Amino acid sequence: MKGILIFLVVFGILVFVHEFGHFIVAKKCGILVREFSIGMGPKLFQVRRNPTTYTIRWLPLGGYVRLASKDDETDLAAGMRVVLQLNQQKEVVKIDASESDLPIEGIPLQVTAFDLVDKLFISGYENGEEDRLVTYKVNHDATVIDRSKTELIIAPRDTQFQEANVWQKLATNIAGPLMNIILGFVVFLIWTFTVPGPATTEIAEVTPNSPAAVAKIEPDSKILALNGHKITSFEQISEEISQNKSKKINISVIKNKQKKVVSVQPKVVKVQGQKVYQIGIRAKSDESLGAKFKRGWNTAVSTTGMIFNAVGGLFRHFSLNKLSGPVGIYSQTSQVSQMGFTYILAFLAMISINLGIVNLIPIPGLDGGKFLLNLIEIVRGKPISENHEAMVELIGFGLLLVLIIAVTGNDIYRYFIK
Repeated sequence: MKGILIFLVVFGILVFVHEFGHFIVAKKCGILVREFSIGMGPKLFQVRRNPTTYTIRWLPLGGYVRLASKDDETDLAAGMRVVLQLNQQKEVVKIDASESDLPIEGIPLQVTAFDLVDKLFISGYENGEEDRLVTYKVNHDATVIDRSKTELIIAPRDTQFQEANVWQKLATNIAGPLMNIILGFVVFLIWTFTVPGPATTEIAEVTPNSPAAVAKIEPDSKILALNGHKITSFEQISEEISQNKSKKINISVIKNKQKKVVSVQPKVVKVQGQKVYQIGIRAKSDESLGAKFKRGWNTAVSTTGMIFNAVGGLFRHFSLNKLSGPVGIYSQTSQVSQMGFTYILAFLAMISINLGIVNLIPIPGLDGGKFLLNLIEIVRGKPISENHEAMVELIGFGLLLVLIIAVTGNDIYRYFIK
């Protein structure tokens, strides 16, 4: 149960931050955001804050930002019975098309014609009187209640995504992945202050009867060199010991301004089933703010580089085992949740950067695919035709759907069957 809850929190944060990136940049660019949803499927909760409806849905496996666009479908149709709510200027401000047993208070109308994009009107027979056709002007910021009882603002043409300039569309498309990458950096900077500072080359403790103790290495000594190689970080010490394995190492140390060189033979121990070579020392940590901040930043940068390399390797040598979907993330989250809060933070940061970079891949169906179309529009000086763009997105979505199914199936096999 703990693993499930942590997974929902981690996945929810990733989705929220990603969609918030699209949301906030779209609003800044003057593009209407009709709905901000966390989760998919049937609606669990909704609240409307002009002009956006915020919803939480039952299936916690994603989310979306519904931007006003030419593809927006309305639940209205000729012959439908709706209820209109008017303002003092006799403009329609709300259309209840939910066909519920408890509609809003207003004027019943059987719809004959409507335009909620350009002309902003709705016509029909009021109160079932088929000999009296009426037409009402629809307010620019009117809302429609659909069959799921979700209230959404209408999408007049001047608020639609495709009416924005190419730079605004590009910024909106890339904002989601960039927010995930930024989140990863921020979380790594938080993580670095929740754990001991980075290890230094100064020795805090020597394990009794260890190779270091036998060689008379004392606490508060500082390691200067190993086998003649100058040492500037504790990671170098670990690497040098691992490379030499059980061979003797000449270690140059200094304490109280007195230098000496000692010979130490590492011993092998098993840690989580793997052989590890140790000499029996524990390093002092640097608890300064600067050292911790630098470690957090460097960890975020190195993680970003590793993920970019992994994505490149995916194209060179494709394998489903290199990919993970929600099932794989859940399994990994469950394992990390047993290790403690700091590991969960580091995992969240890594997954967030990973999600941002993968979404930048220029494949139709991902944000990177939309970003690529924006770049092509900039180079051509005009957008790709709607038919061609729709075809590319349809093919891309189909391939992406197949990939998601394959990855999910492989994750289930890897983590729960194999």
